[in-house]
Amino acid sequence: MSRMSTPAESLTRPDGSPIRVLVVDDEQTLADLLASALRYEGWEVTTAGTGRAAVRLAQELTPDVIVLDIMLPDFDGMEVMHRIHGHQPNVPVLFLTAKDAVEDRVAGLTAGGDDYVTKPFSLEEVVARLRALLRRSGASAEKPANVLEVGDLRMDEDSHEVWRGEDEIHLTATEFELLRYLMRNPRRVLSKPQILDRVWNYDFGGQANIVELYISYLRRKIDKGREPMIHTMRGVGYVLKPAVAQ
Repeated sequence: MSRMSTPAESLTRPDGSPIRVLVVDDEQTLADLLASALRYEGWEVTTAGTGRAAVRLAQELTPDVIVLDIMLPDFDGMEVMHRIHGHQPNVPVLFLTAKDAVEDRVAGLTAGGDDYVTKPFSLEEVVARLRALLRRSGASAEKPANVLEVGDLRMDEDSHEVWRGEDEIHLTATEFELLRYLMRNPRRVLSKPQILDRVWNYDFGGQANIVELYISYLRRKIDKGREPMIHTMRGVGYVLKPAVAQ
């Protein structure tokens, strides 16, 4: 792990108050190191060493983002995330894991996490990933003030609200970013590598199946019971089109 360089532009909550981060790791030295790096960004950081403490602190503090180790002494990080999402469903989660297998990485994202880093990692990488998650979730003050419309699908990029007709659609931070990319490129076929690069900001080990997974999540929320808007172009990619010709 490397030392942090001079921080980039400061991210705050929309009301100007500091970003709140909950760091959950039973390795106290690592938790302290992460906390120090994140406080250097001007953020408020609270640490927890057990899953039970993490759930309690999340309820008390309402964090904007959570850094969560998968291996904890009482119950694992997946269970922690499920319990927290029970009362704070939209908080982004960055998993920390010592596991290197692709299936372990994908399992965390499938369970509802938004990103992961594998130990050992650089502090710069963790901060960069958290900044990306905060921007996706709308927790930071740096947000575009635009409304996107494709057919009867509407997205307010400022409030992070999405509607299909008169129905409001509730999305996770990563689902929102994926849909935003599709809506900014209506009728354009986007390949899996393009989506990986834009939505996840890195190559994800070539695991394009994570794109298929999140496309399926979006279809359930956007298209289920309606005329479909998200279409698969076999061997090419995906395209978002109005359900009714405009």
